[in-house]
Amino acid sequence: MPSTKAGHDNGEVGAGRAMQDAFAYCEAQVRAGDRDRFLAALFAPAQHRAGLFALYAFNLEIARIREAARGPAAGEIRLQWWSDVLAGEARGAVEASPVAAALLAVIAQYGLDISRLCDLIDARRFDLYDEPMRTLIELEAYAAAAAANLIALAAQIALGKDAPELNELAFHAGITQAIAGLLAAFAIHSRRGQLYVPLELLQRHGSGRVDVSNNRATPALRAGLAELRSIARRHLRQARELAGRAPAEAILAFLPVALAGPMLARMEREDYDPFAPVVIAPWRRQWRMWRAARQPRRIFC
Repeated sequence: MPSTKAGHDNGEVGAGRAMQDAFAYCEAQVRAGDRDRFLAALFAPAQHRAGLFALYAFNLEIARIREAARGPAAGEIRLQWWSDVLAGEARGAVEASPVAAALLAVIAQYGLDISRLCDLIDARRFDLYDEPMRTLIELEAYAAAAAANLIALAAQIALGKDAPELNELAFHAGITQAIAGLLAAFAIHSRRGQLYVPLELLQRHGSGRVDVSNNRATPALRAGLAELRSIARRHLRQARELAGRAPAEAILAFLPVALAGPMLARMEREDYDPFAPVVIAPWRRQWRMWRAARQPRRIFC
């Protein structure tokens, strides 16, 4: 009969392998589904990469819930399950989800702020429905919760400790990144019946949801989109002013923001069509991030 100690040791080995598998799964998911953040994580200190992959895999899971779930009710159930995981009340074994198991381990290791993760989940509830974003205040709150929180958490992992002095930088960088990404996906969202551009902004220029649903790139619609781009650039300038005081290790968590400026520039061209997705070739995206990693000031250009 094997000794109790041997059984205990085997259990520890098994648990260790299971956790290694969970982190490997997260890395594979991010590699396949979020190439930009996958590349960004590779520039982080080696000891923190697994933590970043777990965080980004979690973000990928909740960001794709609308596509994966059959309707808003099913999506709400999935988001609630994640809220329960963070509260320690998840029904069913957390071990059945490698992303959940890895995320909980990272939370414990780095002391991540669970309220940020909960806010990230809550923000994604908007994605499940077709109600339009009504005001700029609502959009910036959504962007702060869904993007700035993710950046702040990534910075904490990359730095290996909490860094509240980076909160303001993460706020402006996150809003810039979110607005640029939402504008780049404007055509995709319009086909789904979603509208992230605030109605108040469109209406101020004489446009509205009818132009969007009918694929009419009117001068009024273009003016509304241009104003939102200018708001994104204002946040980008504010981030650039704050970035000089950020630790070098933490600033690498901001690398995906390096793509926001080029995406905005693409939409400022004369031939820009709001109803065609804005795409930057993968090799260009990789080159910009590599260059920004070598010269961090380029992240916020």
